[in-house]
Amino acid sequence: MKTEQQYFEEGKTLTDYMEGMTTHKENSEKVYEGFKLPQDDEFISLLKEKQPHILVITEDWCGDAMMNNPILRHIVEAADIEARIAYRDADTELIDRWLTNGGRSIPVYLLLDKDGDVLAKWGPRAPQVQEYVMEQRESLPPKDAPDFEEKQKELFKNLYVEYTSNADYWLWVYEDIRRTFMGALQKQD
Repeated sequence: MKTEQQYFEEGKTLTDYMEGMTTHKENSEKVYEGFKLPQDDEFISLLKEKQPHILVITEDWCGDAMMNNPILRHIVEAADIEARIAYRDADTELIDRWLTNGGRSIPVYLLLDKDGDVLAKWGPRAPQVQEYVMEQRESLPPKDAPDFEEKQKELFKNLYVEYTSNADYWLWVYEDIRRTFMGALQKQD
């Protein structure tokens, strides 16, 4: 069984992944260009000091990854740390260790220390975004309804518009990653 560190070592960088995306690339670029990293010397300084690295479990077809990965990219660039990709569908053994409510939800960000031990898990959504998504899903008809698929596609389309234009969502993602990772890094020593 491969370790998280081995997956990290085998992965491509987050930047290379984003540049090579075949689905949602333009939307991810829109988020990357639109998001401005908050002035946050404490978080970025702590990342620079502790020098963790991040294993990103993702796929480019995922709408949540489309929004979250560009935000993470800003963080790792500012802190000069590395994030590398493990594709969820290429090897489900990894994601099956990090299920969210029993599902293979992505993206998942694993904060690793210098030895490759997992310090924290983040993902797939900030709580406020999760609340919004769940509210929107309540409007869907039952799965066996004839118009379910059509309504679900419409819901996803609307979510993607929100994900690529609502700067509040981007800030919520940043703040939740910050809270999760800072808590883990501050416990280190």
